[in-house]
Amino acid sequence: MTKLKYITVLFIVASFFTSCAKRGTITGGPKDTIAPKIVGSFPENFSTNFKGNEIKINFNELIKVKDITKQLIISPPMKKQPVIVPQGSASKFISIKILDTLQENTTYSFNFGQSISDNNENNPYSQFKYVFSTGSYIDSLTVVGKIKDAYNQKPDNFVSVLLYDAKTFTDSTVYKETPIYITNTLDSLKVFSLENLKEGQYQIIALKDKAGNNKFDPKSDKIAFFNEPITVPTTTMYELELFAEKAKFKVEKTTQESNNKLFIGYSGDAKNTKVTAKNNGKEVPIKLTKFTEKSKDSLQVFFPLAITDSLDISIENGNYNKQFTTKLKDFKEADSLSIENKTGSTLSFRNSFVLKTKTPLNSIDESKIFIRKKDSTLVKFTSKYDEFNQEIAFDFTKEEDQKYSMEILPGAIKDFYETSNDSLKFDFSTRLLSDYGNLKVNLIGAKRFPLILEILDDKGEVLYSQTSSKETSLMFETIEPKLYTLRVIYDDNANGIWDTGDYLAKKQAEEIVYFQKQVDVRANWDVEQEFGLD
Repeated sequence: MTKLKYITVLFIVASFFTSCAKRGTITGGPKDTIAPKIVGSFPENFSTNFKGNEIKINFNELIKVKDITKQLIISPPMKKQPVIVPQGSASKFISIKILDTLQENTTYSFNFGQSISDNNENNPYSQFKYVFSTGSYIDSLTVVGKIKDAYNQKPDNFVSVLLYDAKTFTDSTVYKETPIYITNTLDSLKVFSLENLKEGQYQIIALKDKAGNNKFDPKSDKIAFFNEPITVPTTTMYELELFAEKAKFKVEKTTQESNNKLFIGYSGDAKNTKVTAKNNGKEVPIKLTKFTEKSKDSLQVFFPLAITDSLDISIENGNYNKQFTTKLKDFKEADSLSIENKTGSTLSFRNSFVLKTKTPLNSIDESKIFIRKKDSTLVKFTSKYDEFNQEIAFDFTKEEDQKYSMEILPGAIKDFYETSNDSLKFDFSTRLLSDYGNLKVNLIGAKRFPLILEILDDKGEVLYSQTSSKETSLMFETIEPKLYTLRVIYDDNANGIWDTGDYLAKKQAEEIVYFQKQVDVRANWDVEQEFGLD
């Protein structure tokens, strides 16, 4: 028994030392979540009577600076950008070397946005601002506000807000000159704050400035403006509404796509465009249609196959005129009549059944077109041809859970080249009414009429819309079950569409109001939603 107890004690002691000798993982302590701190700067932040050309800011740990070209806001802007180091490498200091000639009695601010972070864990030193004055005091007045987009529910990021001297401001200033003061919403803000301002009157402008040169380019930039100057100091919160101006109609060039078709690339609105073609001084019959692919619009000009040498093209749209001469090549191929089902296999109760043609049409003989239900009963229909989009829309009374067949006999459709279709058949069907939902929208506090109520999907595409001249309860029946966004357009010129603004004409974009929540429409549900417009 004594020997057994001795062995047991030895075993326990050995187990204890074995467990103590097991390897563990060194954790290194808790994760660093603290942003770097400034331990000093030369000259000191908020210094006055600044005369030097270099600033040094020291930190308590290694830091790095990134995206400085996008994040750093210097106000007033400098013609020559300062040299800032380090960029991309770790350091315990930031050096700013000023290359520009500083203005007298002016307060300058360097806002670094989110560009500074510690080297190890990327903890940001957010919105650090270094301020100095070349005069005897720091200007301390402020203008604040928020950015809104005239059309989209969410505004752009990196929007510049600019102040100009109202005494020297003209309509052309935004195209040619840089502002006195500037700030930027950066990548996470919808509000802005212009700080360290002098007392005075200013013209305020906001730009989504693609080029980053603090000048307005109507081709690429959005703009927001007030017609009247603002006075500083002020307690007003200003709302600036950005819009992209409507591009003026302009064509690029003609390109031959086949033996009977030209493409004309364009920008702007082609709605009222007139195109004529001549060959050897004689006018040639053509058809003008639209082609859209990957958001790039072109006009299609179909011309007779007999034309083989050249075409003189004349384009008119309002006051715009342009002429081209296109030498034609032998492509071996020409566009020919083909007809496809654009609607698909399922037809909703709200839509027409649509066929799209490859070539423009001359005639449609409805007596050679038949729509039948699954029991072979004929269905009465009407058709409408949209030449610009090369689409035929068929309308008829639809029944739920029904199968339809469209038969198009040979010769029912003739195109611009007098080519007729062969025998065609398209099958499609409807679903149950209970597969759809109904939405009634009650508008509360409408300021004026007419207005347009639009229903959008989560990608911002308009799926349904109604115009109202006085009604405040609008019904949308048999719509797809999904989450929707609602918006109202005050259609002030009653043209049925939203109109953007015009800076030189001092015209703001037509007002849009979004419903702030998504509306959930479910299958076989009747949804009634109040939409407050005040």
